[in-house]
Amino acid sequence: MKRNGRTPPPDWPSLFAELAQTARDPRLARFYQAGTVSADTPLDQAPLLALDVETTGLDSQRDSIVSLGLVPFDLRRIRCRESSYWVVKPVCELSSQSVTFHHITHSDVSDAPRLATVLDELLTMMAGKIMVVHYRNIERGFLDQAMRHLLGEGLQFPVIDTMQLGARLHPRRRRHGWLRHLLNKQRPVSIRLADSRLRYGLPLYQAHHALTDAVATAELLQAQAATHYPPSTPVGELWN
Repeated sequence: MKRNGRTPPPDWPSLFAELAQTARDPRLARFYQAGTVSADTPLDQAPLLALDVETTGLDSQRDSIVSLGLVPFDLRRIRCRESSYWVVKPVCELSSQSVTFHHITHSDVSDAPRLATVLDELLTMMAGKIMVVHYRNIERGFLDQAMRHLLGEGLQFPVIDTMQLGARLHPRRRRHGWLRHLLNKQRPVSIRLADSRLRYGLPLYQAHHALTDAVATAELLQAQAATHYPPSTPVGELWN
């Protein structure tokens, strides 16, 4: 059943308890055993972890991860000293387009570790946290496929998607034919990360660097929460 036009997310604590029993890989079992907070947890009490990944392309079935950035934070503070950043050797070749996009070159990845090398640290840092991302299809989709490739089973976790929150605040109206041209003269509001930040007076950062984008996403959620969501807002209203 949908709520307000949206499909409700799963009962994450129950799902994690189930996955902790069925996960075959001990690293995934430990990740799920750490659990997650209940949907009624106030946003200001939720353990948040901003996550960004840069990839060789947009298709998680064909492309792969080249860098990851993670930054723990809450509604008041971003803990940059506790952040992590990795450049990893992708499974597939870098393309000239992807190098132009994220500026990670062939020489950068030639001696970089494989994702498998940093997997324990990655899952340990993610354990018990709610991931905060900007466009969940990338972060959740690519990490799920990476785990399937490395471990033979996928990875599930709740996310708060700042792009999705932006879409809720600025819904794009669908108009058709001549009426659309007459009534929709203004372009839809952009919900890209940089444009979303500008609406809250946040500064521009270098785009497509995993650690910088993770910080930018954390700051954006802080601004969205300060403007639209009181600290007592249950995380279940925001996560997916």
